[in-house]
Amino acid sequence: MGRYVIRRLLQMIPVFFGATLLIFLMVNVMGDPIAGLCGDKACDPATAAQLKKEFGLDKPVWQQYLTYMGNVFTGDFGTAFNGQKVTELMSAAFPVTIRLTIVAILFEIVIGISLGVVTGLRRGRPVDTVVLMLTLIVIAIPVFVTGLLLQLLLGVEWGVIRPTVSPEAPFNELLIPGLVLASVSLAYVTRLTRTSIAENSRADYVRTAVAKGLPRRRVITKHLLRNSLIPVVTFIGTDVGALMGGAIVTERIFNIHGVGYQLYQGILRQSTQTVVGFVTVLVLVFLVANLIVDLLYAVLDPRIRYA
Repeated sequence: MGRYVIRRLLQMIPVFFGATLLIFLMVNVMGDPIAGLCGDKACDPATAAQLKKEFGLDKPVWQQYLTYMGNVFTGDFGTAFNGQKVTELMSAAFPVTIRLTIVAILFEIVIGISLGVVTGLRRGRPVDTVVLMLTLIVIAIPVFVTGLLLQLLLGVEWGVIRPTVSPEAPFNELLIPGLVLASVSLAYVTRLTRTSIAENSRADYVRTAVAKGLPRRRVITKHLLRNSLIPVVTFIGTDVGALMGGAIVTERIFNIHGVGYQLYQGILRQSTQTVVGFVTVLVLVFLVANLIVDLLYAVLDPRIRYA
């Protein structure tokens, strides 16, 4: 196991540099950030030259990338165009989005897997049909429609929740935004769990466990569920980074100042340092989440061994 972890960590190094390089190049071709700083009016040539020199934009792109990565390893993610350190923006945004992601992941695990197990064991019955229809509806409706509808009904019309989240963003205020953020993924988890449960319930090892007279609950939890969760864990593990980076719409609807909000502001203002800094951290989140998922395979299925 130790050798496998070391090998995976070494494989993450070129992936990290390759991903950050692509992000850096794509952000730099979005447009001229200096022009965005000056607003509608064109910048004075002398002012533009001074700003480019100040932010290091007068150098070749490859040199900018090397300088940026060198600073990253010292904990310096640069300075936004408003003069604020990107690390300060991160320290305020990431805790909020992490709490929102935790709520969303809990919804996926508790509701998604539970519904998937119930429908997988009752495949073809009315409850299975109803859940499949509901999940298909959730997948078909865009997240911004779901978010605005829940905000209007629960927040404005019925007054059950606050229409917008307070700056502190406590867990109790993130329940509905977390449900909105997780809605599509929750539907996929339900359908994926259902399919996996239905397929594995007909496997030989399950029939053998039933033939030995084991209690039904033990057959489901110890034998059927553990093997069926492997594809589900894969999806949820990769979904962690996707939820953190893809929360732009949800955070805009509920006025949550998290990672999505800062990315939106960075793209809107063409702030290269802000966008690249936040996405660099999200790349690390993706890599670590995938490593954890691979290690969980051995926990779920004892037949899997890493050398």
